[in-house]
Amino acid sequence: MKEYDLKKLRNLLFMGSSGAGKTTLAEQIFYLTHTTTRLGKIDEGNTVMDFDAEEISKGMSLNLSLGFVNHKDHKINIIDTPGNPEFIGEVIAAIPAVENAVVVANATGGFEVGMELAVEQLDHKRVGKVIVVNRMDNEHADFLKTLDSIRENSSLNPTPIHIPIGKEGAFEGVVDIIRQKALRPSGESDIPADMQSAVEEARMNLMEAVAETDEELLNAFLENMELNDTQLIGGLKKAVANGDICPAFVCSAHTGVGVLAFLDAVTQYLPSPEDANPLQVLENNNPKEMVVKADGELLGYVFKLYADPNMGDYAYLRIFSGTLKTGTEFYIPEKEAKDKAGNMYYMLGKTRNDTQEIRAGEIGALVKLKYAKALNSVTAVGSKLSLPLPELPTPTYWQMIRAAQQSDEEKIGQSLQRVIAEDPTIRYELNPETHENVISGMGEQQLQLVLKKLKNRYKVDAIMKDPRIPYKETIMGSAESQYRHKKQSGGRGQYGEVYFRIKPTERGEGFQFINAIVGGVIPSNFIPAIEKGLVETMEKGIIAGYQVVDVSVEVYYGSYHDVDSSEMAFKIASSMALKEGFKKCKPILLEPIHDLVIIVPSEYMGDVMGDISTRRGRIMGMEQRGKKQYLNAQMPVAEIYQYFPALKSFTQGRGRFTQKFSHYEKVPDEIAAKVIAAWQDSEA
Repeated sequence: MKEYDLKKLRNLLFMGSSGAGKTTLAEQIFYLTHTTTRLGKIDEGNTVMDFDAEEISKGMSLNLSLGFVNHKDHKINIIDTPGNPEFIGEVIAAIPAVENAVVVANATGGFEVGMELAVEQLDHKRVGKVIVVNRMDNEHADFLKTLDSIRENSSLNPTPIHIPIGKEGAFEGVVDIIRQKALRPSGESDIPADMQSAVEEARMNLMEAVAETDEELLNAFLENMELNDTQLIGGLKKAVANGDICPAFVCSAHTGVGVLAFLDAVTQYLPSPEDANPLQVLENNNPKEMVVKADGELLGYVFKLYADPNMGDYAYLRIFSGTLKTGTEFYIPEKEAKDKAGNMYYMLGKTRNDTQEIRAGEIGALVKLKYAKALNSVTAVGSKLSLPLPELPTPTYWQMIRAAQQSDEEKIGQSLQRVIAEDPTIRYELNPETHENVISGMGEQQLQLVLKKLKNRYKVDAIMKDPRIPYKETIMGSAESQYRHKKQSGGRGQYGEVYFRIKPTERGEGFQFINAIVGGVIPSNFIPAIEKGLVETMEKGIIAGYQVVDVSVEVYYGSYHDVDSSEMAFKIASSMALKEGFKKCKPILLEPIHDLVIIVPSEYMGDVMGDISTRRGRIMGMEQRGKKQYLNAQMPVAEIYQYFPALKSFTQGRGRFTQKFSHYEKVPDEIAAKVIAAWQDSEA
């Protein structure tokens, strides 16, 4: 495969809402550049980028995918990402792999939900921010209105580079305001007479925007009231690379109008890996800047795993500096492990194009790595470098998961680990308190996709349901209790007697065992058995089957038998004395409370605040940032498990939240009574 200099490479990330046409745009690019011989269509299930069985069935992107084209002596790498907000982790992980994040907007939909979340991921990121207004051929399409909507609802300020010729059914081309040429599928021509003033205005706006990003250019502009093409293009590329200007383009991915013009603009106006220097890196975990060079020290980034049941895991990676060759040993600083590069490919959807090396500026794939996962740096062995990695959102949806068939329990663990490795926002763990395997992520569709992948790829049927709440049991009062375990049924008997003082400790102090035995009424060799009996009983729970916490038990008296006493007898006596005494100490249930940051548009505040109160939540404060309200709240986990679908409903999909554990507190009596009754029924 042809090798390209850094300045001849462009790396694009397509992002935006579902239905904006990201995949369709990619397909049209592949077709018009003769990368493919037919135009893939989503409704026919034959696109390059949506090749997974689940994506074909759904008719939408569910996974990040890679492609590339050769155009005018440039190589353009394209990363296509899902638009569904539940798969935002794919977008977040991929942003560091590119110089240009291309937000595809729907010319008829304005600032849509998926777009809103995608754009927010670009805030404070040193990456080129590009707008492509798609679907310009649709009814009610409006280029300028769409740009205004983006300006109004985000931190982006789109500056047109292309403006449309016509709209809806009459959309026939674009005008490049830098080159001042009309660009139609039939070729280029002069600007239509009725667009001259609009083009002049747009060009002046662009020159002003570029000039304001550079002092030297500003002086030149103020002196001449214009910039020449060299100044304008050079300044534009630098400003885009720094995130200072958001260039805007327009097309119809469906008809192809404007698509090649956009691709030409990518090679002419958008920054290359060389233009994006210097790169922000870490050296011994300290921030520094690094000038990326083709022959520099090896530095790369794994941003995605794709689990192929036949080929193994594909690791999608970007090489920033140096070259990674087949057979090269490399280092993964996040894992403190070495790995070795085997087969390498440039990916076009699921089509593999063999290569022996991946050079600086390129995006490719490795297979069958032992240790490298998504969000891992790739460096030379012995290097002190690594990359600052993106922060992923916390889960907002939880489910218990198990194999449908007992015989698949061992198989599901390995299969599940491979599936969830594809999406770093999905987490899987054994809850030590409920003893359930809990899977969590960003929403129901994301986790349902896990079930489908398990079934389709690994032939494992799994079941999900709401997880148990990790309640805890404790006491409010104090009491004394006594129990004598005596059993005689032939041969050696069992005998052990204990007297306890039981009382609560401060919240969070845990279990305290006090040995107050004097005079040898219980031999010291039986004391550990007493404590063990207590611990085992507390782990299993007493009133509702949940772990007992924050309790002090003092053993102060008892008795034993020279022949019949044993460790087992004292364990049983200890357990029974605790159970009887615990019920006298005003037992209660505790529930986990989490801190939430709920982010909603201001117009939905009333509904959201009202709903929080119905879920036993407390609003701790709020702050307005732009048109968004950030609510700090506390809410029981029992309510959070089903909060995300409700929040989406209240806010038309625009609300979201982050959460983290705060503390435990008493469960209201009426709820506790139901939990206890349900457990007792199950034990009956």
